[in-house]
Amino acid sequence: MGIWGKWGDSTKKPQNPKTPKPNTIFFTFMKILIVDDEKELTEPLEQILAQEGYDVDIADHGRTGLELAQENNYDLLILDWMLPQQSGLQICQHLRNQGDTTPVLFLTAKDTIDDRVAGLDAGADDYLVKPFQLRELLARVRALLRRSPNFEASNSSKLKFADLELDSENQVAYRHGRTISLSAKEVQLLTLFMTHPGQLLTHEQIYQHLWSEGEQPNSNVVPALMRLLRRKIEAAGETPLINTVYGKGYRFGEN
Repeated sequence: MGIWGKWGDSTKKPQNPKTPKPNTIFFTFMKILIVDDEKELTEPLEQILAQEGYDVDIADHGRTGLELAQENNYDLLILDWMLPQQSGLQICQHLRNQGDTTPVLFLTAKDTIDDRVAGLDAGADDYLVKPFQLRELLARVRALLRRSPNFEASNSSKLKFADLELDSENQVAYRHGRTISLSAKEVQLLTLFMTHPGQLLTHEQIYQHLWSEGEQPNSNVVPALMRLLRRKIEAAGETPLINTVYGKGYRFGEN
């Protein structure tokens, strides 16, 4: 059947998959690390998760996966069990012994009850056996990401960064005693920035976050919206918060 299970033609991995969007709107750019040495799995899965709006890193060795997990603030780890250099079980145990509470999903061919118990006892939050159905995997990913602090922040109607406050429900921001009225798109953009301080956001990432596939505005709309937002939240004498990274995108925060 292959690693993908019953998903379209069960003998083939999906090409340019189009998966149904869940009713719950999830914030984009939540970071996922996949540690698996099967390129037949990781390459299409990375594409699928990116289409769902996630920021995905891949490691094909256990040691590399552990290093990435320790060096970065991921929202979810997807681990195979049988890996070169260091097993997924060892990675999970090591992270839990260090006090790392990042949600862990085992995605593995080890399918006995003893295997599942060992994985969960090692600190995993969920366990899915290969072959699997894509819809089930995506549902489990969404469920685990709901435990992330970043998910809670992105679903809060009030955000604060430095001297800037945002009330997205009422479409207003506050800075230095000023009340700043915002459009719906400006609220979306500012929310994106305030929940990802210091992170480089490319023009393409911003475009995909603000406009759906059915909306096709001109690509110049991102810089135009950026200028409007800057005029509102960066008055004369105030510290700039939206910083242009020329040729790449934008970074939010105080220099």
